[in-house]
Amino acid sequence: MKQLIILTISLMISINSTGQEKALATFGGGCFWCTEAIFAALKGVDTVESGYSGGEQANPTYKEVCTGLTGHAEVVQITYDPQQLQFADLLEVFFATHNPTTLNRQGADVGTQYRSVIFYHTDEQKRIAELVIKELGREKIFDDPIVTELSAFQTFYKAEDYHQDYFANNPRQPYCNAVINPKMEKFKKLFKEKLK
Repeated sequence: MKQLIILTISLMISINSTGQEKALATFGGGCFWCTEAIFAALKGVDTVESGYSGGEQANPTYKEVCTGLTGHAEVVQITYDPQQLQFADLLEVFFATHNPTTLNRQGADVGTQYRSVIFYHTDEQKRIAELVIKELGREKIFDDPIVTELSAFQTFYKAEDYHQDYFANNPRQPYCNAVINPKMEKFKKLFKEKLK
């Protein structure tokens, strides 16, 4: 994949310096174990919780979400400090660390629960995400069109406790070794200046 460069986008986006102490971002980029591990390593990120958003059923379980019938995506909800990290920075990491061009799949993980999705919390987040997606398409950063869903945030259901900090707690688990470790190594090389 071509190197992801969002410098031009950052220059086009007006920085929101409202003095806001904490902000939320909610992303789905495939398996939440991978996504959580990546965002938890960023400077300016306070917490990352794995969970479910975008479906119809209240309080879904992992087993129910895995059927693909609840409409939820596996997501991470990120609490971050907008004085240290902008929403555009989070989007840069988001688009660089998953494939936003495959509909309802990330690698071997297939189903609507693995879709690429941004659940925006504010009109400003929506505007920035639309701008980033448009610019990535214009610059032809990816060989195929971006299919990332952009939806208004409604509800976040925190996943079961054993899903939280999964990679940190299970580094030798086969999925972690085969999928998350290589992704983390790539991420650390691309974003070493943004790591905690």
